[in-house]
Amino acid sequence: MEKLNVEIKARSSKPDTVRQYLLNAGAEFKGSDHQIDTYFLVANGRLKLRQGNIENHLIHYIRSDQEGPKSSEVSLYKPNAADDLKRTLSKALGELVVVDKQREIYFIKNVKFHIDSVAELGSFMEIEAISCEEKPTEADLLQQCEFFMRELQVSENDLLSNSYSDMLLALNL
Repeated sequence: MEKLNVEIKARSSKPDTVRQYLLNAGAEFKGSDHQIDTYFLVANGRLKLRQGNIENHLIHYIRSDQEGPKSSEVSLYKPNAADDLKRTLSKALGELVVVDKQREIYFIKNVKFHIDSVAELGSFMEIEAISCEEKPTEADLLQQCEFFMRELQVSENDLLSNSYSDMLLALNL
């Protein structure tokens, strides 16, 4: 399954404020998930295996590192035996880094929100406007993302240009 996302990642010193806004706005709470993302060494884009209680996917994506909203081309595959797949990919490709996080997942229509606590890194939030059956354009997705950035008062200083995996790799250099 391939999708187009427009997303941001930001530091969040007030996860309770984000949570309260989402609940007041009628967001659907999907649950809290302990997720382990294993990133593999690949030549093109990023490849990670997400293992969690709610979300379990092999995810390949191509996304530029820039602050603010950025587009991603995302391919998802839902494996039946994630542990076996992880062993196979680790042997074939090698592991780059492992991200361990607690994640709360919310939705308002096609927009997904994460409130994350990432081991070794701290608290973050993400907004992902995701293409769906109505086939919104990239411009529509960008508009949705920017709307919720304003609503949640995401400051330019809090925006991140890179991923949790990049941040962990930088810590361990």
